[in-house]
Order: sequence, then structure tokens, then C-alpha cells
Amino acid sequence: MLGAYRCIKGSLFVVGTIAFLICVATLSKFYSLKPFQISDAICYYNNPASRGVPRPETRLAIEILLHKVQQEIVVLRNLKESAALSSSIVKYGAFLADISSLVKEIHSSLSDVDEAHQQEIETQGVHPLSRLKQTSDKPADYFLIEEIRKYVRIKPNRLGKQNIMGANGTFASIGHACVAMKAELAEYMDYDIGEICRDDWKLAQKLMVHGCDPLPRRRCFSRAPQLYTKPLPINESVWKLPDDRNVRWSQYKCKNFTCLARKSTGKGFFKCADCFNLTHHEMPRWMTPTYQDPNSNVTADFLISEVLDLKPGEIRIGLDFSVGTGTFAARMKEQNVTVISATINLGAPFNEMIALRGLIPLYLTINQRLPFFDSTLDLIHTTGFLDGWIDHVLLDFVLFDWDRVLRPGGLLWIDNFFCLKQDLDDYLRAFKMLRYKKHKWIIIPKLDKDKDREIFFSAVLEKPQRPFR
Repeated sequence: MLGAYRCIKGSLFVVGTIAFLICVATLSKFYSLKPFQISDAICYYNNPASRGVPRPETRLAIEILLHKVQQEIVVLRNLKESAALSSSIVKYGAFLADISSLVKEIHSSLSDVDEAHQQEIETQGVHPLSRLKQTSDKPADYFLIEEIRKYVRIKPNRLGKQNIMGANGTFASIGHACVAMKAELAEYMDYDIGEICRDDWKLAQKLMVHGCDPLPRRRCFSRAPQLYTKPLPINESVWKLPDDRNVRWSQYKCKNFTCLARKSTGKGFFKCADCFNLTHHEMPRWMTPTYQDPNSNVTADFLISEVLDLKPGEIRIGLDFSVGTGTFAARMKEQNVTVISATINLGAPFNEMIALRGLIPLYLTINQRLPFFDSTLDLIHTTGFLDGWIDHVLLDFVLFDWDRVLRPGGLLWIDNFFCLKQDLDDYLRAFKMLRYKKHKWIIIPKLDKDKDREIFFSAVLEKPQRPFR
């Protein structure tokens, strides 16, 4: 009895020591890795060894603890049972077995951490996108700003079952390049919840065009013009310049629509430089052809009436992916065709202008998949945007995405695509790869520069049925 009592008294001391060491080991595992793993990403390239890796002393202490626990279990097994202490010894033995299992699990997890740390050292200098894939599968672990981390974490359904979309949670998404633009994204997401956002749409657009698209949502109120007035009536708004008070001008070189409509340079943008001149430049477009040379009847322009006559009564809804102020959509609206105008604000308030004319703007970059379901649009039109600057592989992805949303029999209208003459065959190969029916197809020299150097290409193509694919 006395030996058994002394054994249990000594065992209680061991249990206390075990509890203390387990707390130390647990804190070493979680608090040296999780919080500091994020902040250490900043100095990752300078000192990979400084990341939250368990110290050798911690590993040695856990190994000694595991050895002592196993020794105590052996002693208990060899101890002669007594009627009074039999139940207590059995419970104590089961408790030690649980402690041993927990310590083994911690020891195993430390080995995994060491292995991950070794992989990080081996991949020193790798691009942040690649390193993220190797070190963590949780996007939130890569960002420092808490508002970003809250946004990208998976939001489980409160009722514990699938929602109406068939998912067990909500998965907020951001563009993959956001991890390579952490400083800019942190600036964008640095705000006071429930307060007014900064006037930083230009920063947001910079993030979008560089691949951080889609951007995370924010929990601040967007800025509006200080003296916003009601828009013009629909019968006046299409062909009349809007009220200047309905636009925030702080990020633009021009501070009013009159400046944008003037025939002058230095307005802060060059694409579609005359698009705000509604009467002289915009009103005749797609209604009368424009000739580069007044002495020649050669033009790359197709009229809306000509294109709609290819499919009488079939063109009802479409997309205009261009740089402009919505004039194409306005002219199509006169033909009872609803067109959404996709553009970004390239130095001028293109989206605001489209909306103030009573049309539908879609703030969208070329980087993003079109937000339409398959085979739903009757028409896609593009002008002044897809030009000789675009990479051939990117053009392939864009054209196949447009093919996805066009319905069988839908029309793809390429309007005044221009490129270097030497690149023409490569670009035409991309359009021909779609195997669309050619309704209209024209190639002419671009005369405002060396006519042997650049060309215009326009076409109206019809998507085939593809019944057996």
C-alpha cells in the first residue's frame, strides 16, 4: 500500500510537469507559427530561418516528456493491484495513455512544420504566387490587413446545410494578382467600417487592370458627387451633355464635359478622343459611313441597318466591348435592341457618361470572364479596343469567351480593328479559328499614317450551330 501511495504521489508530480510542458509545446506550435507566419512573409526573402519554426529545445523537451510518460505507464502496469486503489490506478493509466497520444500528435506536427520550413528555404526567391501555393492553401494567411482576411475567408452557412446555391458556405473571390500587389490592395482596403471611402477609384482601376480583378468588396460608403442633381429626362439625355455636377472630377485632367468635348489635345486620354462630342462626332456614327479619303469610297465602317438586315428581327440583346460613351448602344436602342456597354475609365468618365445618357455601363476589364451565361447574347460588337497591342494568346482567350456567351446564330461584329501590316496574318488566324460564317469582311490600309505600315480590318461573323460537338 505504501509503495503504491508513493508511486501515485510521484505520478501526480509527473502529471503536473506533463501539463506544463504540453502548454509550452502547444503555445510554441500555434503562437510561433500562425500569427507570425503572416508578418514574417515580409522578411521572407531576407531571412527564411527567422520564420516561426519550433526551437530544438522544444523538440527535445517533448521527446523527454513522451519518454517519461511511457515509463510511468510501464510502472503502473507492473504495479500490484489492490482493492482500494485498483479503480484509481486504472483511471490514471487511461489518463496517461491519452496524454501520450496527445504528445505524439504534437511531436508529429512539429515534424511537418520542419518539413514545410525546409521547403520554404529551398524555394527562396520564388515568385509570391508560387510560394503561396507551397506554404498555405488559405488565401487569408497571406494578407496582413484584417479586412482583407475577413473578406477572403470562407463564410459557412449559419444553418449548417447547403444554401440555395447548393454550397455549404460562401466563397468570396479576388483576382490572383492581388497577392503580388499586397501594398496597393492594403491601401485600398484601409478604411473605417461604416464611414465614407476615400476617393480612390483610380487605385481600384489600377489594381483591376493589373490582374487584381475581381476586387474585394468594402464596408465603407462610396463617394458621390457633392452636388448631384437629377439626370436629364430620357428623351433629352442621349444627345445632350450631362450636368457637370453629376461626376467626381478630382481624378481627371478635364474638370467638366465641355473640356472633354473640345477638339483639343491634353485632355488626359487619347482613346476615342472625340467621343464626348455628341453632335459632330458621335451622332453620325454607324448611321453614315466615314471615309478616310474624301476622294475615295473605301471604308471599313458597316452601318447598323446593314448588320441588322442580316438577321431581321433576331438581334435583341447584345454587348458592346469598346472604349466609348455608349453611342453604339444608343443607336441600337433606337432599333429596339438592348446593348450593354463594357468599358473602363481611361482618363475620362466613360462609365458615368454612359449612365447619364440613360444607357447601361458595365465596368469591366479585358482580364475578366464575361459575366453572362453560355449562349445568351445575340450580338457582340467591339471597336477602338482590340487592336494590335493585344497578345495573341490573350486574344484567343477573349474570342473563345465571346464565343461562349454568343448564342448559335449570333453575330460577332469586329469594327475597325487595326494592327501592323506584318501582324495581320497572325490576328486573322485567331478570328478564322472560330470557323464562323463570314457575312462581311474587309481589309483596307490605314491612311492617317504610312499606308504600307498599318491596316484596318472589319468583319461581321456568325456563330455556327455546332450540333455534334
